[in-house]
Amino acid sequence: MKKDLGKESIKMIIGITGTLGAGKGTIADFLKQKDFTYYSCSDYLRGELRKQGKEITIPNLAELGNSIRGQYGNGEIAKRLLEQIKEKNVIVDSLRHPDEIKSLKESGKFILIGIDANIEIRYERLQRRNKNEDRLSFLEFMQEEQKQKTNSGSTMQLNNCLDLADYKIENNGTFEELKQKLEKIFQEISVKEKYVRPTWDEYFMKITTVVAERATCLRHDIGAIIVKDKRIISTGYNGAAKGAEDCLKLGCRKDELSLASGMCSEDCRAIHAEQNAIIQAALHGVSTEGATLYCTTIPCRMCAKEIVNAGIKRVVTYSDYEGARGSIEYLRNLGVSFEKIARPNSTIKFKD
Repeated sequence: MKKDLGKESIKMIIGITGTLGAGKGTIADFLKQKDFTYYSCSDYLRGELRKQGKEITIPNLAELGNSIRGQYGNGEIAKRLLEQIKEKNVIVDSLRHPDEIKSLKESGKFILIGIDANIEIRYERLQRRNKNEDRLSFLEFMQEEQKQKTNSGSTMQLNNCLDLADYKIENNGTFEELKQKLEKIFQEISVKEKYVRPTWDEYFMKITTVVAERATCLRHDIGAIIVKDKRIISTGYNGAAKGAEDCLKLGCRKDELSLASGMCSEDCRAIHAEQNAIIQAALHGVSTEGATLYCTTIPCRMCAKEIVNAGIKRVVTYSDYEGARGSIEYLRNLGVSFEKIARPNSTIKFKD
């Protein structure tokens, strides 16, 4: 019996960016009532500070965020959240760098809401909120905000994030006025959502799932395609070597040996999908240098090594694999970016 390897695809991500105390939390609460599930870059950082035993303050949150961006890339925090997302409609709050927004846009259908208000009003709101992390003098508040707005390189660029917003809100009025603005925006989003073209990643990943249908493994249907300059140059699926009898006829060798998935690949009849895609490219003399590999699961360590040597620079997948222990770290350490996106919707939509 084939195993279901994925989760339902994300239908929509609404990102929220904005200045301190502008009302990001109010937008999130509004969307929660519309059946959106909440994720937050700031909450992720709070969790990391707790693990480190550090006090949760605005400067400490900023310092940790900048450290992660500097070490792993400006979109890293958003990428880590994407790996946690399971729901169809989600909010990602507290986006503070354009690369975080870019990472979310590449993952699927994405809309960004930006919110701002006069600084005096926002400071007063934070004082009423009375959280320990908000206990700054007005001067400290202004200084911290200036860092978040204008820093460049591997730190926060809040002004640039606000410039990228699909919808911008000035929240200097009452809660009811803000709610009315949000209702209007949500209605517009709902109309646009009736049809949205798939992103390039969604497009190629969906094709990868069709390739997987050719698999001859009794445990997993796995597909892989290699893409260069938005053009498919090779495909592969997991199955027996050319001319050899496969598991559809002979049965699962690893089941016979009582071997768990992801273990003892050398005892399996199948060549992995990623290996087959790389082999097919080599067989036909097509260079994979600088290409992207899409695969329905995370590559195993052996496939990760071959991906590196094939010159592939990006790997995109949507589900986990038992034999992938350490693969993601291995790829990233050797200069191959890794991204996990939502499982493609199994429905194919087109107009006759």
